Amino acid sequence: MLRRSVLLSGLATLAGPAAAQTVAPPATPPGDKIFVLNSGDASISLLDAGTRTEIRRIPVLREVHHLVVTPDGSQLVVGDSGGNELFFLDPLAGTVLRRERISNPYHLEYSPDGRFLVVASLRRDQIDIYEADTLRLLQRFRQPDKPSHIAFSPDSAWAYVTLQGSGQVAAVDLEARSTAWIQDIGPEPAGIIWHRGRLLVGLMGREDFVALDPRTREVTTAFRVGRGAHNLFPAPDGRHLYATSRVDSRIAQVDAETLEVSRVFEIPGGPDCIAFDPDGRVWATLRWIGRTLMLDPATGEQAQIRVGRSPHGIFVMPRRQTAEGRPMGADFAFAMPGARSGPRPLPQPATAGGTIFRAAPAPDVPATPVRVNAGGPASVWR
Repeated sequence: MLRRSVLLSGLATLAGPAAAQTVAPPATPPGDKIFVLNSGDASISLLDAGTRTEIRRIPVLREVHHLVVTPDGSQLVVGDSGGNELFFLDPLAGTVLRRERISNPYHLEYSPDGRFLVVASLRRDQIDIYEADTLRLLQRFRQPDKPSHIAFSPDSAWAYVTLQGSGQVAAVDLEARSTAWIQDIGPEPAGIIWHRGRLLVGLMGREDFVALDPRTREVTTAFRVGRGAHNLFPAPDGRHLYATSRVDSRIAQVDAETLEVSRVFEIPGGPDCIAFDPDGRVWATLRWIGRTLMLDPATGEQAQIRVGRSPHGIFVMPRRQTAEGRPMGADFAFAMPGARSGPRPLPQPATAGGTIFRAAPAPDVPATPVRVNAGGPASVWR
């Protein structure tokens, strides 16, 4: 027995140095963060694009639909239309920084020059213009029926709002703070973007997107995608637009120059909103089945991640370096050619876009209580 113990001890000693040199494989670096607004679950899903898993959920009040990045790229602004509040989030840490009382913020967008925040109130039939820095209400328009989505002109002189209930587009003069004109456009207009001097609008009551010339107010058919034509999004490289059909359930790739549909992806589940990562992959919410889609147009690869009920708005926060070796910012897309189109079109891509917010990526940690200003006495966010 003694001889056996000595032998085992010797073998353990021999194995010791080798064991000490054995190290765990390197951890997979964190992927881009994907924010998904679950309008039916009063929550925001935070996803890791690398592992394609849900990290955690951020609770909100009642019903979140759309989100935007602030003009300096430092925060995400989420509209809780049912809770009448804006949530300001740190896009790196995924934590709530503060909350502000705002009347029914269904769709929201900043003007290209960063001066104004315009909010469309679908439920209350109003369009609100706020001072971007202070959130001071500058003007409220009663605008029936169902103000839905917003797009600006590149010079920030005009805001254009689809009126879903009346089948029209309203043009708002931001300097005069008045409605200049209202144009019939077609049944149930929803998504709207500025694209090369015209407005492109999705008609949920038909199969097509139409083009509206804001100077002549002429309306023409731009392209067809399928029943429930809903919204469209310019790819960062500026070569294509991606349009969604919620009823026929597809995503169409559209040539940005000719507006010809070049490819159609049949996507069951009701694709709704789209965001892009820096590699051009499409991330889309599937409204009817509670999932988020990853679609790589270059390879055709698809993957889905389960999220909350009725996911709507979506945003990609890069966790990677620029070519200069700096962390990419939440505003990375504003430095790319596609920035000339969209709801917040820039006259030229921003030279500082994508690097305005240069803080180092924060680790994924559980959310902690944050003291906020919810429009009255300070309260604790839980």
